Amino acid sequence: MIQEPLFYLAAFFAVMIAGISKGGFGGGVGVMAVPLMALVIPPFQAAAIMLPILCIMDLAGLKAFWKKWDNRNILIMIPGSVLGILIAFLTYRWVSDDHLRILIGLIAVVFALNYYLNRGAADAEPKSANWAKGTFWSTVAGFTSFSAHAGGPPMNMYLLPQRLDKTLFVGTTVVFFTVVNYVKLVPYALLGQFDTTNLMTALVLAPLAIFGVYSGYWLHKRISIILFYRICYVFLLITGSRLLYQGITNLWF
Repeated sequence: MIQEPLFYLAAFFAVMIAGISKGGFGGGVGVMAVPLMALVIPPFQAAAIMLPILCIMDLAGLKAFWKKWDNRNILIMIPGSVLGILIAFLTYRWVSDDHLRILIGLIAVVFALNYYLNRGAADAEPKSANWAKGTFWSTVAGFTSFSAHAGGPPMNMYLLPQRLDKTLFVGTTVVFFTVVNYVKLVPYALLGQFDTTNLMTALVLAPLAIFGVYSGYWLHKRISIILFYRICYVFLLITGSRLLYQGITNLWF
């Protein structure tokens, strides 16, 4: 089990934010989890520790949002996500920790900036489910989810323009990422990422994951989603910028 106290400080916020986001706000800000932990440990180890935790969160999320999802979007998105996971698995050997830091940092920064620069998108005409767009963005989501559990930004690029009912939106993302995360267990195991250290660390953090999901479900009915996202995106931008700096300086300076 990891002994570094600083890791558990980062992990506490990472798991709580991921749980609250997944349990009540569509999981989008859960992209913060791996960047926060990657400030202390290697990025893919952070992803490996988070995966069993996310799988536990998914089960709790399914219970909370049972039958509250959009079937058409699920049918469109699942095949593309599996393809994206396969592509990421086959190319994993060519991606270093610093490449991952840059990838995760870019996703975090772009997603945060997109949120702040597109406030007017809420006034746009709602879009409908689309096979071409859904397949593309879900493939991207599968790829980024494999490397950093950062499938939320691509999925939001596809789902948010549809302006689904809040509960339907969250339920759809819960089902989608439940499938994605359980599929990822196979390639992660094949890559030897579930060693004793990672699994024991995940086990210690598991109760916090369940608490985070149900906290998110409770907040889903009581807090302004706008306020929650504004706070989280500030920290997402800061964390992503830090990872970009680390990755770029390690590789080229």
